[in-house]
Amino acid sequence: MISYMVDKQGYLIVNREVVSEDINDFEYTPKPEFEGPFIVWNEPNEAALLKRWFEHMREVKPGVYVTYNGDFFDWPFIETRASKNGMDMKQEVGFAMTKDNQFAVHMDCMHWVNRDSYLPQGSRGLKAVTKAKLGYDPVEVHPEDMIRFAAEHPHKMASYSVSDAVATYYLYMTYIHPFIFSLSTIIPMPPDEVLRKGSGTLCEVLLMVQAYEANIVCPNKHTAQAETMYKGHLLESETYIGGKVEALESGVFRSDLPMRFKCKPEAYQALVDKLDKDLEYAITVECKTAVEDVANYTAVRDEIKAQLESLRDVPNREECPLIYHLDVAAMYPNIILTNRLQPSAIVTDEQCAACDFNKPGKTCLRPMEWVWRGEHYSATSAEYNSIKAQLASESFPPQLAGGPVRFHQDLSYEERSKMLKDRLKKYSQKASPCLMPAAAAFLVYKRVLDKPTCEVREAGVCMRENDFYVGTVRAFRDRRYEYKGLNKKWKGKLDEAKASGDMIQVQQAADMVVLYDSLQLAHKCILNSFYGYVMRKGARWYSMQMAGVVTYAGAQIIQRAARLVEQLGTPLELDTDGIWCCLPCSFPENFKFQTKQGKDLKISYPCVMLNVMVAESNTNDQYATLVDPATRQYKTSSEMSIEFEVDGPYKAMVLPASKEEGKLIKKRYAVFNFDGTLAELKGFELKRRGELKLIKVFQSEVFERFLLGDTLEECYEAVAEVANRWLDMLDTQGVDLSHDELLSFISESCTMSKALDEYEGRKSCAITTARRLAQFLGDERIKDKGLNCNYVIARRPDNLPTSDRAIPVAIFSTEPSVARTYLRKWCGDIAGGRNAEEAPDVRELVDWAYYKERLGSAIQKIITIPAAMQRVSNPVPRVKHPDWLHKKVREKTDKFQQRRLDGFFRAGMKACNEACASEEPQPHQPGMPEVVAMEVEMEDMGMGSHAVDARVSKMARAVSKMPAGQQVQDMDLGSEENAGDTRNIPAGPSSQDLQEPCPDRHDDPAAWIKHQKRKWQVAVQERKRRKLEAAKAAAKPLAPSRAPRAAGAAGFFRQQAAAATHTHWQLIQLAATHTPGLFKAWVLVNRQVYAVPLRVARTFYVNSSLPPENPVAVALGRRVVRTLPYGQEPFNVYQVRAEDLLHEATKASLKQEPMTASLLKKLIRPSGYRF
Repeated sequence: MISYMVDKQGYLIVNREVVSEDINDFEYTPKPEFEGPFIVWNEPNEAALLKRWFEHMREVKPGVYVTYNGDFFDWPFIETRASKNGMDMKQEVGFAMTKDNQFAVHMDCMHWVNRDSYLPQGSRGLKAVTKAKLGYDPVEVHPEDMIRFAAEHPHKMASYSVSDAVATYYLYMTYIHPFIFSLSTIIPMPPDEVLRKGSGTLCEVLLMVQAYEANIVCPNKHTAQAETMYKGHLLESETYIGGKVEALESGVFRSDLPMRFKCKPEAYQALVDKLDKDLEYAITVECKTAVEDVANYTAVRDEIKAQLESLRDVPNREECPLIYHLDVAAMYPNIILTNRLQPSAIVTDEQCAACDFNKPGKTCLRPMEWVWRGEHYSATSAEYNSIKAQLASESFPPQLAGGPVRFHQDLSYEERSKMLKDRLKKYSQKASPCLMPAAAAFLVYKRVLDKPTCEVREAGVCMRENDFYVGTVRAFRDRRYEYKGLNKKWKGKLDEAKASGDMIQVQQAADMVVLYDSLQLAHKCILNSFYGYVMRKGARWYSMQMAGVVTYAGAQIIQRAARLVEQLGTPLELDTDGIWCCLPCSFPENFKFQTKQGKDLKISYPCVMLNVMVAESNTNDQYATLVDPATRQYKTSSEMSIEFEVDGPYKAMVLPASKEEGKLIKKRYAVFNFDGTLAELKGFELKRRGELKLIKVFQSEVFERFLLGDTLEECYEAVAEVANRWLDMLDTQGVDLSHDELLSFISESCTMSKALDEYEGRKSCAITTARRLAQFLGDERIKDKGLNCNYVIARRPDNLPTSDRAIPVAIFSTEPSVARTYLRKWCGDIAGGRNAEEAPDVRELVDWAYYKERLGSAIQKIITIPAAMQRVSNPVPRVKHPDWLHKKVREKTDKFQQRRLDGFFRAGMKACNEACASEEPQPHQPGMPEVVAMEVEMEDMGMGSHAVDARVSKMARAVSKMPAGQQVQDMDLGSEENAGDTRNIPAGPSSQDLQEPCPDRHDDPAAWIKHQKRKWQVAVQERKRRKLEAAKAAAKPLAPSRAPRAAGAAGFFRQQAAAATHTHWQLIQLAATHTPGLFKAWVLVNRQVYAVPLRVARTFYVNSSLPPENPVAVALGRRVVRTLPYGQEPFNVYQVRAEDLLHEATKASLKQEPMTASLLKKLIRPSGYRF
């Protein structure tokens, strides 16, 4: 059958050789706005069918042919069948296939779906696109049933055929036709090229047009540098760090279920302090109105302030959340526009130095940071050059048989680069004598590449560069904003038309809504490509620095916003350009200002709060605009177009968990509107092609159950019902399902992108399925790429991996005898007592444990692990928790959780700050002690202010300002107050015990040893006492009046020496002097800085042929016997001390001998002294 539509009139051509009966004219209208009247022609055979279609095409002469995947199926199939029937399609209708399967005036809708529809990867078939875009379910027939249906149900096959034609026609006319031809007015390319080319190519064409209008020469296409080095290593690849995506929470969050918030009072107080500034920004910048014109400013301000103060006063609360998506509108394009970023504006210091505007105090250069990431080879530059030199001396086989031998310089650049990197890899992994003879004896790296290196770099952005690139981005952005505004306007008209009941106006408004929504989506796709284009291979305007600056600036914005949201509520997920979060329901939300003229100004406080934060850190005050091209006069202004948009609030958000400890799944969540519809579904298997249908159906049923229940426990119980039902299906092996239904649930499909021969040596379920299909269908059926492999997993053979136990589903549709033959070959004995003429039962073959594991994994990610993380008992006990989860749950529910390390310092430092005197001296009150010093031990920090105060009261030294005669004496360890404390009595023998004479060592060795031990103990106690006195003396200089008086100068110096030798020295600097071997050490001792000379003794050994009686040998030093390194033969080895060489007389005598002059120079130079 061939079905098609021409100007809303459908045609169906039927081949009666295949179809069992004639088909009469009929109508297929899936929706009232998608009419489909069809005229049917019944032809006797395929040749007549093709002739009828060719004749009709010559008759109607269509200007545009529209297909869905016609580049790879419709047109090639028609051309092939025409040639089989002796016809040439080019001669019939003027079309012929090109080498790239492209056709003139042919619009393939699939290109628009892949590039501009923003549909997920698994929803881009015609049926899925029809459901998503046109809003109805088309007729579906399994490919294997088409021939049978043509004979048994011809009318159903006719409906299936025309349904594709209707869907393709109205999809094109509704979404693609207005977009492509409107885009062709600004891009100098034919419509089919605009449809097929990538967004990067469209960006480049737009830029070339703008450059031509601005008289700018287009640069050549970018080519990568041949060899780039980084710190002496060859770079394998270099790029930049892009936007950060991070999952922070898992579980179900609903706006009607309370959750615990732990907010920061300081953050709310900061919002209160700058509330006037935030509201002024919202009124003047966002609403373009003066604050004086607002009539109810004070009332709105007081209302917001009251809510913020309430949150500040009670930061820990349990209440229902507000689920928001805080999204930066067109983040990357607006970062480009705000900072005037363009590839040609990224300049170097040399370019700036040669600029006419390079003057002191210039403001035209804006430095911006970005993060560079590179991978380099482990081999050093010396090894790299050696390998390169070795390759240059080698010869290589001829390019063609019988040709001349080629040398390194005869090879192409690609061959030389590939050969060099291959040789480097082999050398780094395993040293080989054929590679590097000098290095073959040892192995250094055992790896090819070192770990990736990241470093923050700075790029200079010129604010006075010709702004054609920025102007192109701005024009495209403004055009998209215009389409968004018109879309919003027509949505309002659509609501009004529905309220009035005028169906004509409803249809008109609905068409305009679809049109402008399609246009703004398409412009969004290309607008976002202006950032990615600058890193595209072969781009004319290429700049890795610009791409890195854009992503780094965006990441900084999101991270700052996330830190603020974390203090105010609970962030759930960080996206590239937005944050999913929960805020307390009492958080200020939407407000309305009223001007004195009666105009309403609506603001969203979360949006205002974030926009002010972004404006403070991202406003470009250096933005330069050319005012007078003749005199090159520029006007400097401030530019800021990066703004947050608030989407929400939403009813619920579901985030799955990972089965691995310490990890969360990124970019995977489900969001629901308040009416129960699914607002966004991202990353789940439900939207992927080829996934296990059992998992897809489970997810499609389970998500809507998250909206049930009045508590979190009841919600998980409702969800668990779905999980238990599907687990029961697997436990009973699908006893309630038919054979075909069971196969549809447990089968997986995969489309092979390459031919089977190209997968040589690889293993996968799809490859095994393709090979087994070839065994009973023939190699001709599976030789081409694009083979769809539909398979189930068998439980036998037991000793093989899963990839080797895949069975094609098609085997169950063959003759029973054939099926049993091949199944016995693949799975072993499958008889099981059944009749050989009966078809094998799939229930006896499949690996039910495998499917339970697959379903259990999905249940763990979506239900059980998130429930445990939200402190809900396992709702599906049959699916066990991972071992690590029990520990995680205990940590979350433990009342005595370990505190953060910095938490131990806050209380102690706070108490210290309160106890210490301020920097300004306070007037002293008579009769009160003056605190002059204080210490706080580390173990006292975090013990609370009372413990610290008690410690301070013990350690603070006080001096009373009372009148003379009433002064309080300082108390120490030997004072009367501590006299009764047994801890202050020294243990061990006293000095009186040593008055007795020492026994003779030879007469009584035991008594002599006992006496010596007592003597050693006394010495130890004496050293401790001196250290204690030195420490006390070190503290007393703070109170000069209390310093002890020394008995004369000798006593004073002894006291200072004792204090210096029994306290710690803190080394500040070790400086070399002009005298070799002599250093000056600057040390801090008892809060005094001293310069201590430090002499470093050096000893050298000289192996000389001079005899010992030679004057030079005598000057060197004494002769010794030593073993020399590296097995050298010793002659006369002399020991030389460095200080001997410093004597002028010795140096003078040695310098007279040429044999030792060079040696002496090496020995006495200052740089030679190291320790």
